[in-house]
Amino acid sequence: MIKARVTVTLKNGVLDPQGKAIEGALGSLGFSGVGHVRQGKVFDIELESADKAKAEEDLKAMCEKLLANTVIENYTIALD
Repeated sequence: MIKARVTVTLKNGVLDPQGKAIEGALGSLGFSGVGHVRQGKVFDIELESADKAKAEEDLKAMCEKLLANTVIENYTIALD
């Protein structure tokens, strides 16, 4: 079994209203010095495979087809 973590984030230059709201909320909660906040998504996925190359290929396909909107988002894949 292969465990993977896929992290999806907005590309630079893409407006992030949720990140802006979090930034404001942190300030109102008394956390000073918080600068630019960007939000993203994390997917922890287990694959029933022993072939890491195939697993990475499949994960890339998952990201391209479903997990990330590649027009506005980047993704990274980390295998355990």
